[in-house]
Amino acid sequence: MKSGQRKSPGRFRKAVKNLKHYIPLYIMLLPAVIYVGINNYAPMGGIVLAFKEFNAKKGIFGSDFVGLSNFTFLLKNKDLGIILRNTIGYNIAFIIVNLIVGVTLALLITEIRNLKIRKIYQSVILFPFVVSIIIISYMVRGFLDASAGQINHLFNTKISWYDVKWPWPFIIIFVNTWKGVGYGTVLYIAAILGIDSSLYESAALDGATRLQQIRYITLPFLKPTMITVTLLAIGRIFNSDFGLFYQVPQQSGLITSVTQTIDTFVYKALTAMNRVGMSAAATFFQSVIGLILILVFNGIVRKISRDNALF
Repeated sequence: MKSGQRKSPGRFRKAVKNLKHYIPLYIMLLPAVIYVGINNYAPMGGIVLAFKEFNAKKGIFGSDFVGLSNFTFLLKNKDLGIILRNTIGYNIAFIIVNLIVGVTLALLITEIRNLKIRKIYQSVILFPFVVSIIIISYMVRGFLDASAGQINHLFNTKISWYDVKWPWPFIIIFVNTWKGVGYGTVLYIAAILGIDSSLYESAALDGATRLQQIRYITLPFLKPTMITVTLLAIGRIFNSDFGLFYQVPQQSGLITSVTQTIDTFVYKALTAMNRVGMSAAATFFQSVIGLILILVFNGIVRKISRDNALF
């Protein structure tokens, strides 16, 4: 008993010493924890709005409870099929195209031996990711404008691009890839640069070509990063980039059937009818479906390759 009492103060002092050792790291982590708490967790109290008829005078928690009526407004809409088709279809296309283009660009950039030139290419590819979607929407209009657009001028045509539906799936996918592929490319580049160079040297000594090295060394090492990026994207498959689908088409009503997603539909309904509860219900619905999809696909990945699963 006495020996146990002697050990306890020693363990306590050791724990305090370890805590003091990590205090600078905890201080560095504190701003991120505060930001996540304020930005991600504090607003979760507003979930109750999905089940209420919001009244500004009564407040969030004092408003009348209406059950699932806010959800039925979205589910009973006659355009729900088109909205879901656009939201899910575009996101699947984004996942596939960004994965293929991102990995290809990462492989090409890492083949550049000059470090300065490699960094220039990385910066150029990442730059559109940080540009405001409003600026990009005006850049797109500069190409597609019926009277002064560069496309019509180049091909000597007079197509009113904002009034025809057929090119917009390609335009939306192209703009999304151009703007967002840089982020994934940087992640893949970091993963490739983390591969032990001795593996490539051994493969070269055994007579492996560069394509064989990419196939049997680079891509297997890239697989965990690719799976993680894909799983996170699948979790947002019922969400859409609001700026991309609202700003880039310039709110043209003639192409709504190929550009309207859940987010733009909810925004228009909110501004037209002031249905805050319906907006909250749609967001809650998207979050729940996203969580379920992540759990399902992560479970599939875990059964196939446990080491590559997120959890």
